[in-house]
Amino acid sequence: MRAMELVGVRVEIPANTPMVLLQEQEGDHRLLPIYIGSPEASAIHYALEGIDPPRPMTHDLFVTVLGELGSSLERVVVTEVRDHTFYAELHLQGHDGEHIVSSRPSDAIALAVRCDAPLFASDDLLDEVGQVPEPEPAEESEEIIDEFKDFIDSVSPDDFAS
Repeated sequence: MRAMELVGVRVEIPANTPMVLLQEQEGDHRLLPIYIGSPEASAIHYALEGIDPPRPMTHDLFVTVLGELGSSLERVVVTEVRDHTFYAELHLQGHDGEHIVSSRPSDAIALAVRCDAPLFASDDLLDEVGQVPEPEPAEESEEIIDEFKDFIDSVSPDDFAS
């Protein structure tokens, strides 16, 4: 299992399809893009932005029910993908121990954001569909500048004499 960071919710162009983007916190920092529905994208976005709706949304209600039952969301694990459908688990802690409940990743992530619960992905899932990010241009520019500085430090005027 690998710890993941929620990068955010984006809209994939040109299909105009919302997706949630998770990134591995250590190692290769692989990306895990998961296409989700618009209502779930809104629910995650609202929670990330700290927007309180006038009436509780379904995910807010679920968090309230957990609290009333004396339970908590310990972690979310995105476990697998089958036929282009992702699966996740809610790991709940109650008075009688841990319970694992199957969930759509989008709902699980919406709850995790509201409960400040950590996100994980299975190693097998990341090995199967994780995407290694391309280096950012700024990093490449910094490397070029560092190489140039090394060159300047090592060059002497005699190197340019014919």
